[in-house]
Amino acid sequence: MTSENTHGVAAAQETDWDAQAAAFDDEPDHGLRDAGVRAAWADRLRAWLPEHPADVLDLGCGTGSLSLLAAGQGHRVTGVDRSPAMAERARAKLAGHPAEILCGDAAAPPVGDRRFDVVLVRHVLWALPDPAGALRHWRGLLRPGGRFVLVEGVWGTIAPVGIPAARLAALLEPLARDVRVEHLSGHSLLWGKDVDDERYAVVAGV
Repeated sequence: MTSENTHGVAAAQETDWDAQAAAFDDEPDHGLRDAGVRAAWADRLRAWLPEHPADVLDLGCGTGSLSLLAAGQGHRVTGVDRSPAMAERARAKLAGHPAEILCGDAAAPPVGDRRFDVVLVRHVLWALPDPAGALRHWRGLLRPGGRFVLVEGVWGTIAPVGIPAARLAALLEPLARDVRVEHLSGHSLLWGKDVDDERYAVVAGV
């Protein structure tokens, strides 16, 4: 990891996410308030998640926007976020759905011996101090035949932060099969704007 990326990870870890919770959904790809953005993410999830109702673990779920989409598609969702304020907002969004929101560390979620069909993570792995260790731990939370759905990227030009797709795919190689990278930078509707940085999803079965 470069010194620039190390600095970026430290900054991400120091962010007061409780303080950010009230305005978090103002970003188009966070709150999914725009119908077009919401539909674009719903279409992606429908392609990435199993066709049948599945147990989905959404790590670093924030205010629960992706959890809500997954639950709306018939999946049973467990969301985890370390910020109590984020988790509280996620619980409000998911009220009445087959979902549970827990407050805890995404790298070591407080789910005991439960196992899941999908580990879903968006824009979280890059900020963890040990991405490889987190992936190994998450691998143990997946049932046979389960899958990773990881949405990540690299942001910024002067001091870029993130995890490149090639690096994430390499980290997954010992843990998963059929590692597939789907590039998302050109799909402006997902982000509510045009982007020129690296954004992608990796879907990998186990």
